[in-house]
Amino acid sequence: MDIRATVGLNVLRIRRERNLSQEELSFRSGLTRAYLSGLEAGRRNPTIVSLSKLADALSVDLENLVRANKRSDTDPK
Repeated sequence: MDIRATVGLNVLRIRRERNLSQEELSFRSGLTRAYLSGLEAGRRNPTIVSLSKLADALSVDLENLVRANKRSDTDPK
């Protein structure tokens, strides 16, 4: 799977697990909601700085955003 899709699905899954809207994650991370939407859809190529901001905002290690999930990659829940 493309790393952009993996990161997008991980951000989406973790955001939903924490019951955060894209708007709330945008506020916490300093990234725009439009950027987050594209990222979660696998259309954005995030920088290490963006990944670090997201990891901090989601209270996870950066590794959690880039690691391929053992579950089905098509199930973001």
